[in-house]
Parts: sequence; structure tokens; C-alpha cells
Amino acid sequence: MKKITIALTMAFLFFASAFAQQDIEGAKDNPMFPTRMPNYLITEVANNFDAVEFNLAAGGTKNVTKEGTKSVVRYDFYTESGKSKPSCLQILRNYEAAAKKIGGETVFLSASEGMATFKLVKPSAEVWVKIEAIGNDNTDAYYLTILEIEAMKQEITAVGIFDALNTDGHIALYINFETGKSTIKPESQPIIDQIVEMLKANPTLKVSIEGHTDNVGNGPANQTLSENRAKAVMAAISSKGIDKALLSSKGWGQTKPVADNKTDEGKAKNRRVEIVKI
Repeated sequence: MKKITIALTMAFLFFASAFAQQDIEGAKDNPMFPTRMPNYLITEVANNFDAVEFNLAAGGTKNVTKEGTKSVVRYDFYTESGKSKPSCLQILRNYEAAAKKIGGETVFLSASEGMATFKLVKPSAEVWVKIEAIGNDNTDAYYLTILEIEAMKQEITAVGIFDALNTDGHIALYINFETGKSTIKPESQPIIDQIVEMLKANPTLKVSIEGHTDNVGNGPANQTLSENRAKAVMAAISSKGIDKALLSSKGWGQTKPVADNKTDEGKAKNRRVEIVKI
């Protein structure tokens, strides 16, 4: 009987240990960062729309707050694994490498503060990532916070464009181009189509296609880029059967911002193409 009791106890401890090594029910690594640190278990998850503060400099002397869809995963070191914990720097470097692999950049990283911030710009969204390591030597646990900010969307119709031209004399359109190039991305074709529809409905209307940039890079390069993008839009419009005599193009580079270039949101608004009624 004693042997049976011992055997049952051992079996219970085995299964209890196996269960303890499990993540909490339903928890999964974020698909953007699927490679967690070894011997860390997911103990908490949360997903919602929220504002998150990200460190940009040491000591919290410079931060930025962003709003978007937030995903948080907490990882705790499984002490019963018998393994040694990694250093905080190893944890941060692991995620730095993962961020770099998917095109991200390191904004801030400090092992002494147990903190790192990464940024990734995708066609569909701007993504901010924060690692917060906590506990003894910042190694007992860490939080992975991912905030996705949807790219600026603009609902454009031919009637809306025409109304804006009559009311304001111009309209700003957010046409997406390849980074640093004048190649129009396929997702912006519907905007081109609405411009064409508007011009076909108003066959005597003359417009100027005018390109604008943010202040990233240097002035002369941005001037050239804005001119080329304006010409690309004009070419795309004329290729749909619009008389070239009704169209002209111009680039303003970074000289006419409509928002603060110190913020990402402001820069996004400044990167625009305007249709101006002549």
C-alpha cells in the first residue's frame, strides 16, 4: 500500500510539474515575434485599443505616447526548469534581432533600465514595440507590448474631389508611393480612378497636380521627389484618356507643410499630392 501511495504521489508531482510548464490557457506568442526567450512562460495576455507610452531616451527624459490596437504578452521565467536565466541584455537583444528581421529599427535600448523600443513601418500600419523587463536584475519576467497604428485612410469620390475644388480650390490626396520613389502603389489606384472620373465628368476643368513631401532627407532631393511624384500622377491620369492640355504638374518639396514635421502623424499629412483648380 505504501508503494502504491508513493507511486501515486510521484505521478501527481510529474503531472503537476508538466502542467506548471504550460502557458496560460489560450495564450500564444504574437505572430510578429514568435521566438520567445527559452524557459519563459506566458502568464498574461491582453488585447484592446489603448494609448501606450514609449521611451525614446534614457531615464524617461523623452517619451512619446501613441494610440492604436494594443497587444500585451507577459513572460515569466520558469524557475523549476533548472536552467540559468539569461541576462536582461540578452532578452532585449533577442527582440532587437527579431524586430530587425522584419524591417524594424531600434529607437531605444537600455539593459540597466530593462527597456527597449522598436519601430516598424508597414504599408498598412505603423507598429511600435516595447519590451519591459522586470524583477531581479530585470530577468524574472518581461512584457512584450505591440501597438499597431493603422495607416492614414482616405475615402475619395469623384463628386467629393469636385466639390472640394469648387469650395476650396484644391484638395489634398494621400497617394502611396514606393519609399523614396515616384512609383504609385497599386492600393492607390482607386484614388487615381476617382480623379479621372471627376475630370471626365467636367471635360473643360483644368487642374495642376502638385507634389509635397515631409522634411525627412534633404531639401533638394525632396524637391526632385515631389516633382517626379506629381508627374507620375499626371501621367497616370492622362493614360486613362484625359487630355494632357488640361493638366500641369509642380513639386513643392518640403516647403509647404500642413502639419508638424516633428510627429509621425504630421509627416504623414505632409506627404501628399494636391489637385489644384486652375
